[in-house]
Amino acid sequence: MWNEERIEAFLKENLDNKRYQHSLRVRDTAIDMAKHFGIDENKAAISGLAHDCAKWMNAYELINTVKKNGYKIDEVCEKSPQLLHGLAGAIIARDTMGIKDREIFNAIAYHTTGKKNMTLLEKIIYLADYIEPLRRYAGVEEIRELSYRDIDRAMIKSFDLTIKYIIERGQMLHINTVEGRNYIIKAVGE
Repeated sequence: MWNEERIEAFLKENLDNKRYQHSLRVRDTAIDMAKHFGIDENKAAISGLAHDCAKWMNAYELINTVKKNGYKIDEVCEKSPQLLHGLAGAIIARDTMGIKDREIFNAIAYHTTGKKNMTLLEKIIYLADYIEPLRRYAGVEEIRELSYRDIDRAMIKSFDLTIKYIIERGQMLHINTVEGRNYIIKAVGE
């Protein structure tokens, strides 16, 4: 399995500096959250660092990578192929970086859309990407605070903001996002 230094070298070579620095901040945020919640910090570090490793790919490359690995592409991802960068990134992490851990694979794969019944690591990577220190948008401070106090409520709030953003732009909602939100609302009894 690749260590953090080799993953960083891959990212430096394939991402622009802004995206590379973002990946480092997501890694650091994920480690901090993993410490807070008492889960494997190394898995959080690797997942956070590699989460955007496919961001350099164009729409054709994303679609091709996902299809050649046996995944079907739904209508939403056909219209918005950048949603596939999570799954394509998980494939790169597995096939190029040798990261075989299924939990890391899923944390990378679902960091963009979320999904129902997310693991704690999946939630941490989703939120670390959403709240890393240079993120600036209305509501980010509340989500940062909730992420450490009540991670499920932080997930609901982040899903709400994402859904609102997508609707305001007249785009299609991914079913994973809707199912992820509904699952957590049902689980916490909202």
